[in-house]
Amino acid sequence: MHSINIDIVSDVVCPWCYLGRARLIAALNILRDDVAAHVVWRPYQLNPDIPVNGVDHKRHLADKLGGADAVKAAHDRLTALGREDGIAFHFDAIKLSPNTLDCHRLILWAGIEDNAMHNDMVGRLFKAYFENGQDLTDRGVLVDLAEAAGLDRALTERLLSTDADCDTVHKEIDAARQMGITGVPCFILADKYAVSGAQPTAVLVNAIRQITTELSS
Repeated sequence: MHSINIDIVSDVVCPWCYLGRARLIAALNILRDDVAAHVVWRPYQLNPDIPVNGVDHKRHLADKLGGADAVKAAHDRLTALGREDGIAFHFDAIKLSPNTLDCHRLILWAGIEDNAMHNDMVGRLFKAYFENGQDLTDRGVLVDLAEAAGLDRALTERLLSTDADCDTVHKEIDAARQMGITGVPCFILADKYAVSGAQPTAVLVNAIRQITTELSS
């Protein structure tokens, strides 16, 4: 059995990151008899300047992608791709584009507790946003998701009301940018090999298999 560290630089409002997560899970399931992976999610903010109360999602995307038609085309494509990977994207349900700093703090705190909780927290945030259209600017929603993942509710409420670990998240994001990461998802395999984008499952399988074989030789 080979072991490998997989760090994923990601933002929870990135649909390609959600696809990348689904494809990584599928790849690791294929490799489950040969590879034991330790998966850690690293923060990135696609839109760090969004205010804490969020902005109108449709208007924000239209401005970013070049109009409503471009947004529809992107959503149609992602919806089709998501269906293939077991993701039921529901873009029409999303009303606000949030600032994701608090989301990344939850992911960090879950990782301090337990790696399985850490990965579960990431999945819950993706699903809440992209499939259920939940408002990730609402700290009540965030606390509910954190509690469902296993974090202590009262402690999470207290921490979210402070600036706890904001600097830690910002430093990790700065470190990713200094490494040259300008888009997400970015998979860092075995602490030194980077795979950019939501690559197909087969590509991830081959990359992980090749790297683990090289490391063990």
